[in-house]
Amino acid sequence: MATLYHFPFCANSRFVRLVLAEMGMEPILVEERPWDRRDEFLLVNPAGTTPVLLEQGGLVVPGAGLIAEYLDETRGLGLSGRRLLPEATADRVEVRRLLDWFLVKFESEVTGYLVTEKISKRFMTSSEGGGPPDMNAIRAARTNVRYHLKYIGYLIARRRWIAGDHLTYADLAAAAHLSCVDYLGDVPWDEDEIARDWYARMKSRPSFRALLADRVPGMAPADHYADLDF
Repeated sequence: MATLYHFPFCANSRFVRLVLAEMGMEPILVEERPWDRRDEFLLVNPAGTTPVLLEQGGLVVPGAGLIAEYLDETRGLGLSGRRLLPEATADRVEVRRLLDWFLVKFESEVTGYLVTEKISKRFMTSSEGGGPPDMNAIRAARTNVRYHLKYIGYLIARRRWIAGDHLTYADLAAAAHLSCVDYLGDVPWDEDEIARDWYARMKSRPSFRALLADRVPGMAPADHYADLDF
């Protein structure tokens, strides 16, 4: 059985949790607060970042993108029509492009700001960077999420799923990041009905149940967060 080191509101960790659930895998979950920089965790991943997948045989696979590629190489063929990285070269390029869009671009422009300022800082000491939220960062994230939502709506208006006709890593990455922002009530769903309907499909999937059960101590989610009907 594999072990996943994760932080519940690390969006890239959430992406890997969704991938594993879609693949029918139930890893041992070890919650890791990256800012703690535990010696034991640094021995597993010297970068000190989540997520990290540890295979039963001892192989360490760090980082969401690398984990996705590894799981496709080792389990993808066994998924048959449910494979999350398509077989055709052009389709694989598109999924990887959008995977980078959400795991890197969305993270740096939206999720990273909001999760750090609204959640992580609550549990950090002052020496670790904790303290009051930076409202400039929050305002920037709230502005940025609007064009990302519009882009998702643009894609879904032309395809059944974000990267094409089938569910892929791209959908799971986008939904994982939006789920963190949605918990905080910072997704302007009323600005794009197409994106909202796609997200409703995503959070209705069985793989999403564990994410919707996550809670930040002392911080309730937005009222609609776990409402499958929005």
